Amino acid sequence: MSDAGKPLASCDDAALLQHIAQGQIDALGVIFLRYQRQVYQLALGITREAETAEEVLQDTFYRLYAHAGTLDGTQPLLPWLYRVAANLAYNCARRRRLWTEPFNAVAERLFAPARRSPEHIAEQHELQAVVRAVLDDLPPHHRAVLVLHYLEDYSIPEVATILDCPEGTVKSRLYHARKLLKQQLQRHYGTGTVLPDVL
Repeated sequence: MSDAGKPLASCDDAALLQHIAQGQIDALGVIFLRYQRQVYQLALGITREAETAEEVLQDTFYRLYAHAGTLDGTQPLLPWLYRVAANLAYNCARRRRLWTEPFNAVAERLFAPARRSPEHIAEQHELQAVVRAVLDDLPPHHRAVLVLHYLEDYSIPEVATILDCPEGTVKSRLYHARKLLKQQLQRHYGTGTVLPDVL
């Protein structure tokens, strides 16, 4: 069966882009459902405010609709969506200076509890609070790298491609973030503290 006869939900991204370029809003809805979680998570990680992340999400897919006819359907679509969302989120973060919501996702990913005793859970909560306090001081570009690398599991070269920056810049941002975390954790818990492997 040709793409023209397929249900939209079973079409690949390239076919959906063609449908969108022809003005089929339903095709945009399929792609939106396919990638909304990833795009929203990145936007929230950068802007740190749910309402703004939702705006970034909507604007990202509006831009997809506007540019569908010019995109290369042979290339993966998600990195393009990430790039657009990251740029929109950077602008929002700079414009609104939103630094109030805790960056729970990264903290929980980096410090997932291995044991479930009440004492251990309490320690983990305290540790995550310190981590979030450090992440509060990171600029949006650093947060984007953390979200893509630690939450979305992209490699350093892939993150560099998505954010359109050199691999060395990605490595530098990851190093800077880990260094800040390590310094703050050691200040809080002492230099003898066993830190997570990612640090």
